[in-house]
Amino acid sequence: MRRIFVGDIQGCREQLTELLAAVGFARGRDRLLPVGDLVNKGPDSEGVLELLMEIGAEPVLGNHDLRWIEKGRGSARTTAWLSEQPIVRVFDDLIVVHAGLHPAWDESRLSALSEDDVDYAVTVRYCDAVGHRPQQDWPPPGPPFRPWDDFYRGNKRVVFGHWARRGLVERPQCIGLDTGCVYGGTLSAWIAEENRIVQVPGCSSRR
Repeated sequence: MRRIFVGDIQGCREQLTELLAAVGFARGRDRLLPVGDLVNKGPDSEGVLELLMEIGAEPVLGNHDLRWIEKGRGSARTTAWLSEQPIVRVFDDLIVVHAGLHPAWDESRLSALSEDDVDYAVTVRYCDAVGHRPQQDWPPPGPPFRPWDDFYRGNKRVVFGHWARRGLVERPQCIGLDTGCVYGGTLSAWIAEENRIVQVPGCSSRR
């Protein structure tokens, strides 16, 4: 069974449909694992959720998803489904999280995240060696702050999103899949079992 990880969809249902066709997604043979920020800025967030529910997707939650739930912006059906999704998914070889991991976290920490931990996991971009974050991420903060994955020392590769300005990231310790679909970039998938990236043109129509 192939695991197909998808970058930030942000309500771009048409692009998600195109990406599913491009990777040849087949339910029962493949697992679809979006890395969070399924909703919010694009033209059809509810349609994205309906499609993901229909095909049995297994996302993690991003900061925009949590805000969507908090504000009650979806239907009762899609909100209930979205609310059931985790912040982190852990496989034998991979960890999936929306933004990143604190340098001090070990795998046991991921099963009992505090409220502050959740905020870190869905928003971090830069940090220092002990996990402190800068006051702002843009413009780039400079030393001692670096991308969080520079300090990651875990044994499992991390699949993440959240960082459209950074774009596609392919490093031994991580795969970053936010390639700015909703900003007119691309929507990206990584097929783990094939170690292959598939991309489709993004959506420039934002609400």
